Amino acid sequence: MNTETKTCQNCKQQFIIDPEDFDFYKRMQVPPPTFCPDCRLKRRFIWRNERILYRRKDDAGGGEMFAGFHADAPFPVYERDHWWSDEFDAGIYARDYDFSRPFFEQFRDFMNSVPEPSRSVLLLQNSDYVDQAGSLKNAYLCFNCDFMENAAYVVRGVSSRDIYDALQVQNSEIIYEGVMLEKCFRTFYSEDCESCTDMWFSRDCVGCSNCFGCVGLRKKNYYIWNQPYSREDYLRKLKEMNLGSRAAVNAIQRQTETFWAGFPARYYHGIRNFGSSGDMLNDTKNARQCWWVSEAENVRYSSSLYMKISNAYDFTVWGGAAENIYESLTCGVQVSGLKFCFDCWPSCKNLEYCITCHATSDCFACIGLKSGQYRIFNKPYSKEEYFSLRARIIEQMNAMPYLSKSLATGDPIPYRYGEFFPPEFSPFAYNESMLSDAFPLGKEEALAAGYRWRDQDAKAYHITVVKEQLTDSIQDAKDDITKEIIQCASCGGAYRIVPAELAFYRNIGVPLPAQCPDCRHKRRFAAINPPVYSRRACMCAGRGAEAGRYQNTVSHAHGDEHCPNDFETAYQKGSDAILYCEQCYNAEIV
Repeated sequence: MNTETKTCQNCKQQFIIDPEDFDFYKRMQVPPPTFCPDCRLKRRFIWRNERILYRRKDDAGGGEMFAGFHADAPFPVYERDHWWSDEFDAGIYARDYDFSRPFFEQFRDFMNSVPEPSRSVLLLQNSDYVDQAGSLKNAYLCFNCDFMENAAYVVRGVSSRDIYDALQVQNSEIIYEGVMLEKCFRTFYSEDCESCTDMWFSRDCVGCSNCFGCVGLRKKNYYIWNQPYSREDYLRKLKEMNLGSRAAVNAIQRQTETFWAGFPARYYHGIRNFGSSGDMLNDTKNARQCWWVSEAENVRYSSSLYMKISNAYDFTVWGGAAENIYESLTCGVQVSGLKFCFDCWPSCKNLEYCITCHATSDCFACIGLKSGQYRIFNKPYSKEEYFSLRARIIEQMNAMPYLSKSLATGDPIPYRYGEFFPPEFSPFAYNESMLSDAFPLGKEEALAAGYRWRDQDAKAYHITVVKEQLTDSIQDAKDDITKEIIQCASCGGAYRIVPAELAFYRNIGVPLPAQCPDCRHKRRFAAINPPVYSRRACMCAGRGAEAGRYQNTVSHAHGDEHCPNDFETAYQKGSDAILYCEQCYNAEIV
């Protein structure tokens, strides 16, 4: 089939479907999308609360619990252990399909009747305050994490221990204030590093150790601001930095950011990728327009995936041996053939329009099942009855579409078979969802865009340490700071220092944080490019970067002429980054 240009139902912008896309849709037996990739992504993102926990009532037992759903959620929420026990069976909510009503209208009524578990977690030890996580020990306020120990304030961490205040960390140990770190040890205030040890304030380094304030180094030891030092001089200079002082650290961070900005950046973040495009890609093959994806092959328009994913389009969050996935969110661990699904794991196969189903196969429009096959709206059928009724429902979905509303124009949008769940069905407001991290908007902007907003519940607390009173040096921090309620220096809200956290800061010799966990997370996320791509030209102008912002250290293949290469990048056009193509960037790597 030839390339086809279509107009997005939501934003009215044109997008392209190429022959490879059509081949995938044919294999998955789905119609081509009617939303553009960006609008499909945002439609999924509004469905995931990644890092907010609420204290609310258990609708089963009446006790108090922590949950990822606010008390105003339209469906019952049960404490997680009760939901998973034999006392709860979602099969009791089974119902017949009504051919007189649109499918999505029926599904919303069904969704709002079936209880959800309070949190999506498993195999936890001393880790009560986490969500979207598994196999954690001694974890506190960690989200979207697996196989972590002794960790706090981490989002997207895998197989790591002794990690505090981090975003996207894998196979690492003793990390503080890290972003995009892989196989690192004792790495602090650093970004986009791999296989590094004893690093401070460094970016884009690989195989380095004992470096401070560096950028773009490979296999270097004892460097400060990209200059070599002897071991003795390095350690002496490091001691002079006074890293236990917040004032000193803040000054170093400002100096570091200015220093980093003077060096060229590769047009995307990632390593060991072949035929791929997007940002934050590791070990991928033919992963195009993907964001935050590792160990994936033949994947497109997908994000936040890791651990062996193959043949997937519009797949967001998780993976873990997942294949043949389309327009699904938060699914993983030996799953295949999932279409339009949310929070289905593990060992699920051939599910469509299912939510919170586990170890199920060949189900359509089911919610909360822990096992089963050949079910529609949780009602069991014979194999022949199932496929016959499924075909009739899909035909009716196309003949009697549900009408949603465009968030971009306000126009009615018909939802037929092949669309993910409408955004208004999501139980999460804009500022609860991962959409607000990737595409940050203020309250008025979000409301004007058609999203819901949830104001924070009023909390009764009395700040005992105002921001001006927080000690500057870690050496002056007393044990009783863990009993205080501290004012955030950024938002004015309140936060606490837990005992394990204080011990960690003392051990590595860094000052207490002056911001609350939410503000710290937002600051780290600001270092991440959003999943929006555009064509840009290489900024290498011959002997150096455009406008004389950087002088090349070696001659490039294009000589004194401007580099002719362009690329697709997630760096936005207002970015100050000096973007080089792969060839020019590699030539400058030390």
